[in-house]
Amino acid sequence: MRTPFVAGNWKMNLNKAEAIALAKGVSEKAAGVAGVDTAVIPAFVHIDAVGHALVGGKTGLGAQDFYFEKNGAFTGEVSTAMLTDLCVKYVLVGHSERRHVIGETDALLNKKLHAGINAGLTVILCIGEKLEERQANKTFDVCKTQLVEGLKGLDKSKAGQLVIAYEPVWAIGTGLNATKEQAQEVHAYVRGELAKIFDKATADGIRIQYGGSVKAANAAELMSQPDVDGALVGGAALKVDEFLGIITAAAAAKRK
Repeated sequence: MRTPFVAGNWKMNLNKAEAIALAKGVSEKAAGVAGVDTAVIPAFVHIDAVGHALVGGKTGLGAQDFYFEKNGAFTGEVSTAMLTDLCVKYVLVGHSERRHVIGETDALLNKKLHAGINAGLTVILCIGEKLEERQANKTFDVCKTQLVEGLKGLDKSKAGQLVIAYEPVWAIGTGLNATKEQAQEVHAYVRGELAKIFDKATADGIRIQYGGSVKAANAAELMSQPDVDGALVGGAALKVDEFLGIITAAAAAKRK
């Protein structure tokens, strides 16, 4: 059975004191919830401070982005070595805001994915369709392209360092979220595509998170679906009790 995984993406929010307080609150309360993996993903400037706040707990530390080169003249970028030096365990690749706001391509994201995995990090590859793509019945096509191109060249022996996050773009920060049926349909499709890329046994071991306006109030029904293995949480991750509600729902759903 796949252990559910709930990660909080803090995006460009919080000052240092707020980030430390939130990390301590999440770490302390998540420690009492068995059967679920947790992580917080702060802004770059707070990673070191948040990492110290997490010491002694079971909540992992993540980064929102990185560059694929090991070092060099890349002003403003951060390498995997810099992240691992700060005990970062998880990294996001291909979040919709990186794809559609910053303009990152599948080819670039594939380079990042390989760099992250080769550095020993667990990569959370984000995929998902925009509203107009869903309305045009292109959800599966978009997810397949992002998945296939993002994972190009990855050997199945490294699939244990991979998490997929399905985040419909139309549900991110909008207050809308996919129904449990919509989420399950896409997650099942993605798992089927992973089986084609690797094999069924490998695909069955890869966790697929749902992301997009996840909150404590809707987490239980989303997590009840067989192929939904947790959540990548945005705004709700900025409040300890709200985030804890999602963590608790994920753990409870998978125990049933």
